[in-house]
Amino acid sequence: MKRDVPSPDSAAGTDEVPAQRTFPVSRWRHGVLTAEVDHLAEEVPVALEYNGISHAVMLATPADLEDFALGFSLSEGIVEAASDIYGVDVEASAQGITVKVEIATGAFVELKGRRRAMAGRTGCGLCGTESLDEVMRMPEPVRSQAAFDPRVFEHAFAVLHKRQALLRDTGATHAAAWMRPDGEIALVREDVGRHNALDKLAGALARGGQEDIARGAVIVTSRASYEMVQKTAAIGAGVLAAVSGPTAMAVRLADTAGITLAGFVRGGTMVVYSHPQRLYIG
Repeated sequence: MKRDVPSPDSAAGTDEVPAQRTFPVSRWRHGVLTAEVDHLAEEVPVALEYNGISHAVMLATPADLEDFALGFSLSEGIVEAASDIYGVDVEASAQGITVKVEIATGAFVELKGRRRAMAGRTGCGLCGTESLDEVMRMPEPVRSQAAFDPRVFEHAFAVLHKRQALLRDTGATHAAAWMRPDGEIALVREDVGRHNALDKLAGALARGGQEDIARGAVIVTSRASYEMVQKTAAIGAGVLAAVSGPTAMAVRLADTAGITLAGFVRGGTMVVYSHPQRLYIG
């Protein structure tokens, strides 16, 4: 199915593969055993093909896959702009889902020059990367005029939690969201993989083209790993806030890329690791 318009802010799954399924389970609670039906987040192999050539296979939640394809393409440097992608087709089969991406000739020529085989996992953003140069891609420093009262993040995360439909049903997904300058949550994307959720958000932002990237922030319900910072830089956002802690490598990259990185953002507290000037913290 080919999509030429931004997908809705939901995670309903593709036309062929639902984002969640129900299973009969036995629940033991305080010594009492009951038979119930539980909701589980779906996780399927998603193959990304560029101009007919297989490039990567990731395990992902089968929702917002057009956003995923665009966001992955941008954050991995496969294309420089959304306009370099001419079409996206999503095809489901018994083995998984193939996302066929048609990209500009120049981008495809460059891609063939640095081909890599990547077997994706939900917890690994670097699986299969062939060289250290690919891992340590240094993004251009972001140009951001973002400025936030730190108190807006607590409210934003509370709103995000309420909008995590898959998490509410399954308890098994991460989310990435776009927060506007006034603290409003504009977009939410979910996935079993934190990297996938952020790629989906990046794609939704690029497809919509309505948000003020220079003044907004990315918030995530996961730890802030190196690649999460890298993907935030690819979006061009100046602030990344996470409910858990960052890695040392992530902090070094955030400092170099000019990104305000905040961790442990919960309960009215946060720890700011780089570029605190964008937060009114005294």
